[in-house]
Amino acid sequence: MKKYFSNIRLGVVMLVLAVFSGCGASRKAQKQPAPAQPAEISLSADEQRKFDYYLVEAMRLKRNGSYDASLELLRHCLSIDPTSATVLYQLAHYYATLNMPEKAKNAFEKAVALNPDNFWYKQTLAGFYLKCGLMDEATRLYEGMVTQFPKRNEPLVNLMALYERANDYPGVVRALNLLERKEGKSEMITMQKFRIYLQMDSIDNAFREIESLVKEYPNDSRYKLLLAEACLDNNRTDEALAAIREVLAEEPDNPQAQLAMAGYAQQMGNDSLHNALTEQALLNQRLDNQTRMDLMRQLIISAEQTPADTVQLLSVFEKMTAAEKENADMSMLYAQYMITKKMPPARVKPILWHILKLEPDNTAARLQLLSYAVSDNNYKEAIDICSPALKYNPDVIEFYYYLGISYYQNEQSDEALATFSKGAEMITSDTDKKLASDFYLLMGDIYHEKGKDEMAYAAYDSSLVYFPENIAALNNYAYYLSLEKKNLDKAEEMSYKTVKAEPQNATYLDTYAWILFEKGRYAEAKLYMDQVLLNDKEPGAAVLEHCGDIYYMNGLHDEALEFWKKAKEAGEGASKMLDRKIKQKKYIAE
Repeated sequence: MKKYFSNIRLGVVMLVLAVFSGCGASRKAQKQPAPAQPAEISLSADEQRKFDYYLVEAMRLKRNGSYDASLELLRHCLSIDPTSATVLYQLAHYYATLNMPEKAKNAFEKAVALNPDNFWYKQTLAGFYLKCGLMDEATRLYEGMVTQFPKRNEPLVNLMALYERANDYPGVVRALNLLERKEGKSEMITMQKFRIYLQMDSIDNAFREIESLVKEYPNDSRYKLLLAEACLDNNRTDEALAAIREVLAEEPDNPQAQLAMAGYAQQMGNDSLHNALTEQALLNQRLDNQTRMDLMRQLIISAEQTPADTVQLLSVFEKMTAAEKENADMSMLYAQYMITKKMPPARVKPILWHILKLEPDNTAARLQLLSYAVSDNNYKEAIDICSPALKYNPDVIEFYYYLGISYYQNEQSDEALATFSKGAEMITSDTDKKLASDFYLLMGDIYHEKGKDEMAYAAYDSSLVYFPENIAALNNYAYYLSLEKKNLDKAEEMSYKTVKAEPQNATYLDTYAWILFEKGRYAEAKLYMDQVLLNDKEPGAAVLEHCGDIYYMNGLHDEALEFWKKAKEAGEGASKMLDRKIKQKKYIAE
């Protein structure tokens, strides 16, 4: 059940106390006589002129950050006029900053004594007392300020905090009553008094405060519900039920009253009625969205403790998401809950699509849908998910990446290349370097397929600029160079990096073996090709043909012929020269 007042505090009050710390050791205040007010002195015209000049100059130096020089001039001003409250006040700040608390305290007190009507002098002195742990002095000063400055609320608010810190609850009540007389009855003040009376075990006074709110505002159902909740929290169930029924009689569709009645049912042990009333309130269009979301989060926590509640929770979720028309907050919570519970994607996906219908720019929902499509290798669905994202989420580079891959896998290479090119334009210094590298890797692969080798090599170069250890880019770049029999030293260097990184990867071993073959290092090529055969249980036609070529150049002609025949049986992927190799039983270069 939502708590309306259990956490009400005078937050500003406590904040004031929290910031005052660090003025030496905290100690109990000792009563000391107020400092005697210095006798006023009369300055000559010449002394007054010098004093005014030095004071203005001291303030100028302070503004410019010349604090040492400013402090010296202020001391000189004080030597001219020891009764200047302004100078003493400024000096006190310097002493406090220089960790000279006794001097600061003495100067602040003298400034206040010389100018007792200055509110800010007293407010600053009170804050200094708090900082030094002189709570009694601060309390006495605030008490005097409450009387002296009746139009200012700060002293009264700070005084209440001091009273509460000292567990002086009657003092807090007196201060709240004074604040109420000044500002009029309010929910905040009344609930604060209610809380204090409960701490004082003055139950009757506590409830009289809330009842007074009801009487003051008889047409405001909120206060009747506050009374009902207070009654429920203090086991006054009959009074709570009467207040709730009164509200429901006037407003049958009041969602807060429905929730209050649900709380009553729960307290009485009627779980079925509690669940029904809670669901009724959740589906009530008058219930504000924040309360609805908070309540559902509470129900999720409850369902974790009572698994039987999960079915009921899912039913409520389904009804609320079906009624959702303006935003997708509840649907997002529903989807997150199902994902957390590892429910099948088939159950989650309709909710995610519903979210995108309401909020087509919802990146989280679209990415989750995309993850399901990618996991299923459903590239057509991935295209349907990513295509609108370029309009609604144009700054999310991942959508360009997966859309490009999906087009590529769907054999739409032109669309893939266009998407990768557009995505590459989105790369910034904040983009993940591996992701940026993969954009250019895939562009290089597509350019090569289209016979645009120079553009492919430029793309691979860009890929390796972003991430020099991109193994796939290194392998593909090296392999295509070897097929053209160009830059073989560069190709070998790149290919060796891939073998070193993944020494059991048959694809990378094959590339490296073939480069060594093209460089005429046949014995080394065979060593690596043998590793290919150990790690690739089902080699393709191209690999088998490479095996045959390498074995042939190592003098193993019969074994080479067998590899070529297997390459023929393996299907597509072999070179145009394979049939001639088999027929003539010898290696024939392309």
